[in-house]
Parts: sequence; structure tokens; C-alpha cells
Amino acid sequence: MNGAQLSEFPDDSEQLGPYVSGLRRRALQAGELSAVRTFSDQFLLKFLRARDLNVDLSLKLLLNYQRWRRESPEISTCLSPSSVLGLLNTTYHTVLPQRDRTGSRVLIYRIGQWIPKDWSAFQVFRVSLMTSEIISMETETQRKGLKAIFDLQGWSLGHALQINPSLARKISSVLSDSFPLKVRGIHLVNEPMFFRPVFAMIRPFLPEKIRQRIHMHGADFHNTLSDFFSPSVLPPEYGGEGPGIEMACQDWTNKLLQSETLLQQIASHPTGDIAVTPEDSLISEERGE
Repeated sequence: MNGAQLSEFPDDSEQLGPYVSGLRRRALQAGELSAVRTFSDQFLLKFLRARDLNVDLSLKLLLNYQRWRRESPEISTCLSPSSVLGLLNTTYHTVLPQRDRTGSRVLIYRIGQWIPKDWSAFQVFRVSLMTSEIISMETETQRKGLKAIFDLQGWSLGHALQINPSLARKISSVLSDSFPLKVRGIHLVNEPMFFRPVFAMIRPFLPEKIRQRIHMHGADFHNTLSDFFSPSVLPPEYGGEGPGIEMACQDWTNKLLQSETLLQQIASHPTGDIAVTPEDSLISEERGE
């Protein structure tokens, strides 16, 4: 039985036990993690499923994740949706209510809604990290990963000036080897010509596997997004038949706000048991609790 098949077993399955125990043993022996003494099953399973139960690769991902958090405290230590509520209320970001035909979560980022003079790139990145932490707790997302749509309508020089090489490296690390989520596809729509220098800055840091999953649709995206997503998944603004984008953004903002306490737990102690409360209804539902 291969790793992808093993990933389909429920969290408490006997078949997953040896992999969880093996990764915990290796993590406790890792000198780089000597300050961390607790690794919950829930935490370890995220890394195991992200690497199809390969313990060596899962350990490498876990080490990269912990290193990224240490090196990016300006992003990782403040996972508070209420601190960026103004940005969220611009309908900048959502996770669509329906998964795509392969079971992947579908995220949308509307870059033009981000006003650079009001919100720094670090605050914008923090929104993405909060969403990533939340959906990485969903068993089905651990198995099937995510696809992201970046709508670049409204991209300006002000946006470009916020993205420096250091931030580009941090973004690429999360996309490739420092976060326990499988990135199944990245779709750019309405991308202007002057976005290309920023993309050229990020691209060298991405592994070939991720580069092959980047699709540029341009302004005529309504005809091409349908090759990747069913109409029932996408909002009408993106050629679909699902809920409107503003409603979808508001619904996800509400879910993030309901997860404020949960996200604060993750920020302070990401490797331990995270208590999912009734308020965190989305996660409880996705995990079958």
C-alpha cells in the first residue's frame, strides 16, 4: 500500500500509528528541535500526509516549518484575524465553500482589494498564513491539497514595491517546502505586464514541480478557468455558478474571526494538541468531529 492510499485512513487508524510514532521519535532526536518536547498526533499527521507518509521527507518538512517560523516572527507570531479585519472586510480573500472535482480546497486572493498604503505586505501574508493553518487541520485538505487563484486586476507599482527579495523567498518557501499543505495549482488571472518582474523574482526560488503547476490565464480567464474548475465551484465573477465573491469573502472572514482563539493557540504552541471548540465549526465538520 503506497503513501497516498495510507493517507486515506482516518486519523486514529492503526495503520497510521507506526508512521506517527516514527516521525515523533525522529523529531525528538533532532537537535534543531531540542527546545520542543511535545509533538501531538494531530500536528505530525499534517506533515505525514503532506509527504504521503514518507517519514524522512515529513521530518525535513517539519524542520523547514519550524525554521521558517523562527525566521519570520513578524508573520508567524501574530495570527489574529481581528488585527487585519479592515483588510479582510475589503473582500480581499476567501476559501470557496465547495472543493474542486479532485477534492482540493480552492482559495481566491483579489490583489486589487489590497491598498498598499493601508496594509503592509507582511500583514497581507499573515492573512494567507492564518488561512493555511486553519485548512491544514482539515483531514481532507491534508489528503487533497489546495489550488489558489490570484486575481491581479488592480496590481500597481505600489504593490510591486512591497515585494522585496527577502519576502519573495519567504513566500516561495511556504509554497514549496516549509508548510504542510500540497499546492496542487496556482492560477493567475488579469495579470498585467508589469507584474512579470515580481513573478521573475519569486520564480527562481520555486521547485520545478510548483513551476509546472502555475497557470497564467490573462484577462480572458473565463474561458480557461473552466478547464480546471467546475462551474459549481467558482463564483459568477470567475465564470462559475457558486456564491458571489463578496458573499464568499464575508463568509470566510467570519470563519477566521470565529477561529481567533484557535489561531492564537497555534501561534504560541503549534506542535501541541490544539483544542477545537464548537465555535471552530468549520474545522470540526471537516475533520468529521
